Amino acid sequence: MHGRVLIVAGSDSGGGAGIQADIKTVTMLDAYAMTAITALTAQNTEGVFGVLPIPPDFIRRQLEVVLDDIGADAVKTGMLHDAAVIEAVAAVLEERAALIPLVVDPVMVAKGGARLIEPGAIDALKTLLVARAAMLTPNLPEAEILCGRPIGNFAEMQGAAQALLALGCRAVLLKGGHLADDTVYDVLATGAGSRVWQSPRLATRHTHGTGCTLASAIAAGLAQGLPVEDAVDRARDYVQRAIASAPGLGRGHGPLDHAHPLRP
Repeated sequence: MHGRVLIVAGSDSGGGAGIQADIKTVTMLDAYAMTAITALTAQNTEGVFGVLPIPPDFIRRQLEVVLDDIGADAVKTGMLHDAAVIEAVAAVLEERAALIPLVVDPVMVAKGGARLIEPGAIDALKTLLVARAAMLTPNLPEAEILCGRPIGNFAEMQGAAQALLALGCRAVLLKGGHLADDTVYDVLATGAGSRVWQSPRLATRHTHGTGCTLASAIAAGLAQGLPVEDAVDRARDYVQRAIASAPGLGRGHGPLDHAHPLRP
């Protein structure tokens, strides 16, 4: 099927999340992954032990040369740590990728609790990227920050999804994995209405990189021309299987099994 996906995100030295998860996911779904790396992290399954930001001008250069030569059918953003980075990314997309579907995964807090975005950057994220996104994929803590209100149950999730849609994006997939419930609810809100997926919670600590993986899987689907619901369907199925067969690596929140489609 192919489809070119340009990923703008941070590197995870442990290979479970970030650019590494994105490349594995896009490749396994038969699309072509390209990257603009926004930060290097020293991290493993137990946490983030250091972050080395890439200067905004160099992030911009990565985007420009890739878009000018190879082009893209979808763009996915992950870790964008400050307003200057968000402004640089938004400017290039406006100039060179205005009509290309944008998937915004508003990465704000790492699995271990480390904050990955500066508080002052959140307004820039909303106005410059969320407002033009084809798809926004927040988890509950991220949605609470973007909405400015707590989300404690399924009904509040549905309201929050509508509030996020009002920020200007064309679709929101609000992920309910943080609710304390045996069933995981994901709510998709679009201008045409909403749809809810529910699945039994998988009892595992090996969930590092699920958000990056899901957003990249959706971006691959959009790049390949899938309708939004079909892209979400396939992405959720891919992630659930990847969690279910996680290899159990590391002492903390271990990575998923991104290569599961290779095995019968």
